[in-house]
Amino acid sequence: MNDSTEETKGGVSSPGLLSEGESNLSPQRSAWLEEHVSAESRAWLEADADVFLHQSLSTPCLDVLGGAEGAGIENLDGRRTLDFHGNSVHQVGFGHPRVVEAVKRQLDELPFCTRRYTNVTAIRLAQKLAELAPGDLAKVLFAPGGTNAIGMALKVARAATGRHKTVSMWDSFHGASLDAVSIGGESLFRQNIGPLMSGTEHVPPPDPMHCPFSCGERCNLKCAEYVDYVLEKEGDVSAVISETVRSTPYVPPGDYWHIVREACDRHGALLILDEIPTALGRTGKMFACEHYDIVPDMLVIGKGLGGGVYPLAALIVRESLDVSPDRALGHYTHEKTPVGCAAGLATLQVIEEEGLLERANKLGARALTRLRAIAASDARIRDLRGVGLLLGVEFAPGSSEAVAPLAETLMYNCLARGLSFKISMGRVATLAPALTIEEQELERGLEILEQSLAESA
Repeated sequence: MNDSTEETKGGVSSPGLLSEGESNLSPQRSAWLEEHVSAESRAWLEADADVFLHQSLSTPCLDVLGGAEGAGIENLDGRRTLDFHGNSVHQVGFGHPRVVEAVKRQLDELPFCTRRYTNVTAIRLAQKLAELAPGDLAKVLFAPGGTNAIGMALKVARAATGRHKTVSMWDSFHGASLDAVSIGGESLFRQNIGPLMSGTEHVPPPDPMHCPFSCGERCNLKCAEYVDYVLEKEGDVSAVISETVRSTPYVPPGDYWHIVREACDRHGALLILDEIPTALGRTGKMFACEHYDIVPDMLVIGKGLGGGVYPLAALIVRESLDVSPDRALGHYTHEKTPVGCAAGLATLQVIEEEGLLERANKLGARALTRLRAIAASDARIRDLRGVGLLLGVEFAPGSSEAVAPLAETLMYNCLARGLSFKISMGRVATLAPALTIEEQELERGLEILEQSLAESA
């Protein structure tokens, strides 16, 4: 079901369809390093490779950063690059003054909260999230990262339902720990890792462009009906867990989540929505599920919650799911970190007070218009899609051998001109700039993309 693989030939990884990024061991990476990275930075990259464990997608690294501000990053040589990747943490940009000031102030007041105690900053952030979250989502737990929060959600589902099975999507990504990999659907993270958690059923995602139900260009929601079918046949599923909007992006049709929500209710399963990379304004709503007018039983957020400064995630659940006072659901050392929560509070204030939801919708619509004009004269572009400032340009037709090098070549051409973005599934240029990006910066990024596409022809 999943074509996000990376083949190994002669001990060297060759680029395949990698869901979460480009190959870090391709000839193009080596050529880039030789041409664009200074001798000083290459020495630091060699030191990095010496001291860190090597792993797919990140070692060897591309360059060495010396700064990050607003919508861009800067290497040690002072070369600035517009960052349309940002690991999805930069909703309010890098180093937003209000977030940095909140962190500095909190460091002076209370740098850490030890176990058995709480603190006012953590309480206020939890209250604010409960206030913003849809429906009756009113109980919160914090964690150092999104993967940890996913693990907490799985524990809550087991405690509340007395069941352990889950239904999740092929090609999904919920983190790289063994429990998250078990419910995730990317073969890159699952292959050759050994036994995973039991009871983790998988179904096809709502992706009309690669649909196993032969829907064609228009989704007829057979994928949603299949979730209902699996829940009925299994009979004892604790939860359906899925990304509301896949950050590739794949944007489900309007009725998809209504069908799944009703199926969960009918079969006694909880609905857990993973919005770790997409909540907090990325899609033009505070939470992506608001586009579908449904309320999950649990909502998982992270990445941008720490303002691009501090690692922080949250699990927000219905009050009726507060049923585990005798169990350790998270119990993380930095669970109620006052510094991280200060960053989170400042981030939410920036999103609300600087009108970033409206800005994401306005700039996203403008970007899609520009991308459609580019696609009209480029037959290699198979599909354009997006919501808010989460945009995707998918290339086709062609086999993985034909398509993957195009996306990779385009990325390195863009990097040479000062634009970074993520490659998803080996064939999608995923564009996710900071919501604070200046209009002329956005236009410049799209101009670089157009120029680089012409060069890649």
